[in-house]
Amino acid sequence: MNGFRISQFVASLFVASALCAQQAPATPPCQRPEQRQFDFWVGDWDLASPGSKSGELIHHHNTIKRILGSCIVQENFVGSDAPEQAPQLLGTSISVFDVNSAQWKQTWVDNQGSYLDFTGEFKDNQMILSREATRPDGTHVMQRMVWKNIRPNEFDWSWERSKDNGQTWEVLWPIHYKRK
Repeated sequence: MNGFRISQFVASLFVASALCAQQAPATPPCQRPEQRQFDFWVGDWDLASPGSKSGELIHHHNTIKRILGSCIVQENFVGSDAPEQAPQLLGTSISVFDVNSAQWKQTWVDNQGSYLDFTGEFKDNQMILSREATRPDGTHVMQRMVWKNIRPNEFDWSWERSKDNGQTWEVLWPIHYKRK
């Protein structure tokens, strides 16, 4: 009798798992609207930033794509190889929307040994990611990246610094993106 009950139990489990397998597939990961907020950045871009001489433009290249099931936004930056900018800046970043904190998180690394970590959000048609940093002299500053004036084939990006805890911001490196 015990063998019969065990057989019935196993058969019931088999039927239950077969029924579960026939249910509608789960929603694909990373498809929430907020997880798609960086889609404007995905693409192949020509970049222009001011040079050291008046009216001079320095050109860079950036390729942004979605990887790992479209859950991660990966950046591959190639800076200008202009002599005054040697060595050429090469860098990559990984960005993800963290559903637990409801924030974007980005990690940047480059060929100059930098490791930078940012958090932020897309609000008022701007993506702003920021971080606190300690300078070599021990002073604290806030740093941020701002993606703004976003249109389908171009936008502006700026690297900014605040020495007064975010009350005012100084633009250190403005870049204009234009889709290739």
